[in-house]
Amino acid sequence: MGHKQDLVIVGGGVGGLVTASVAGQLGLKVTLIEASGKLGGDCLHYGCIPSKTLIKSAAMRHAASQGPRFGVNTHAGDTDLAAVMARVREAIAHIQQHDDPDRFRGYGIDVRFGTAAFVDAHTVAVDGALIQGRRLVISTGSRPTLPPIPGLENVPYWTNERIFEQTTLPQRLAVIGGGPIGMELAQAFNRLGSAVTVLEAGAQILPKDNDALSNQLLSALRDEGIDIRTHTSVTKAQQHADHTTLTLAHHGDNTPLDVDAVLVATGRRPNLDALALENAGLALNAQGGLSVDRRLRTAQRHIFACGDCIGAYPFTHMAEYQASIIISNAVFRLPKRLNYETVPWVTYTDPELAQVGLTQAQAEQSGLKIQLVNFALADVDRAVADAATVGELRLVVHRGRILGASLLAPHAGEIIHELALAISARVPLRHLAGMIHAYPTLAQIIKRAAGSHYAPSLFSARTRTLVKWLNRLLP
Repeated sequence: MGHKQDLVIVGGGVGGLVTASVAGQLGLKVTLIEASGKLGGDCLHYGCIPSKTLIKSAAMRHAASQGPRFGVNTHAGDTDLAAVMARVREAIAHIQQHDDPDRFRGYGIDVRFGTAAFVDAHTVAVDGALIQGRRLVISTGSRPTLPPIPGLENVPYWTNERIFEQTTLPQRLAVIGGGPIGMELAQAFNRLGSAVTVLEAGAQILPKDNDALSNQLLSALRDEGIDIRTHTSVTKAQQHADHTTLTLAHHGDNTPLDVDAVLVATGRRPNLDALALENAGLALNAQGGLSVDRRLRTAQRHIFACGDCIGAYPFTHMAEYQASIIISNAVFRLPKRLNYETVPWVTYTDPELAQVGLTQAQAEQSGLKIQLVNFALADVDRAVADAATVGELRLVVHRGRILGASLLAPHAGEIIHELALAISARVPLRHLAGMIHAYPTLAQIIKRAAGSHYAPSLFSARTRTLVKWLNRLLP
């Protein structure tokens, strides 16, 4: 039986959709297979879009509660969680229009819904049909990982896949896990009116980010009223008629915590179990994802993989970038390799915590001679005007160029891209110091930080002597 399709794509999230869209519009014969029954992936239905929509509603209630601080007589009323979640569904439905199956069928793509499994390295089976491809792409995403907590299976716990179905605000919410998902939703529900307790087994929240900035964010969230407990693990879960009891272990002590709802946010694992990878001769990496090379080829060079299923950088924007690498290699047949030097990521708390390039720890481990440039948000005039002074910019500099940047600030996810471009284009730090930034803006923190790096040399005794000599010498 000969090859039937130019490209077979398993997974209808961002990586699969971008690849399919380009290949289909270029005239290739493409089959796109999605197991969930709807296109768009976790980001659209259970992740980025619903969570940011929820965060916006929470921010509105929080802003109302802060009115007197700004001289405005406002107060935060009760939250109608059902109405909040209706708005979440509206946002999803609006964006879903871009991922309508008929749109992709209009590009000539064969869109199928069902669970795919490999028969051999060129063939997948879906709902009894065999589909062959010259080249294949796996973009099956990821799902929540559940911690081994005795009794958890008997508790009606939430994950990011269930939380946006809720219509009643819990009075007491426990969040297990202090990563990005846990911290974003913890702050959102706290601002909506729940009493939130975050339980993190490690030493700090957001351990992949800059330690100092994570700790600043920790303090800010605690000041908002969130009970965040580090070095705290859950050893048991027990369901009662009207509440859940978690047993907490902290430095050898065991204490009970009674809550009305539990959100589990302890990481994610690649969706690969149903694929019968062994039939295609594919291997997994140490993170449990598919092993790929820098051209995103698996052990079978005609099979590519992207997104969460390969385990590295589980971000929607990364899946989109990786799809562009696959398009170059699998569609245009032009060799192109990954470059992870300027991958930005953002935790959408308030303030936001953003990172791009090397962290301080990574730079120090590399053996490079680096300089650190720190600038506090409290010294930025717009932050003072906005009464939003919690935060800081930290730059890792090597030979006058930025290797990495960490930023804790409102809208840090927007501001970080100037630094991403500076790293990618190897823009000298002095150019950022001399660049004109509109005043007053939060983005001025970049110019101010860059200027502070050169201030000691500018105002040194040697420079002062030179300036005096020039002014005596020249008319």
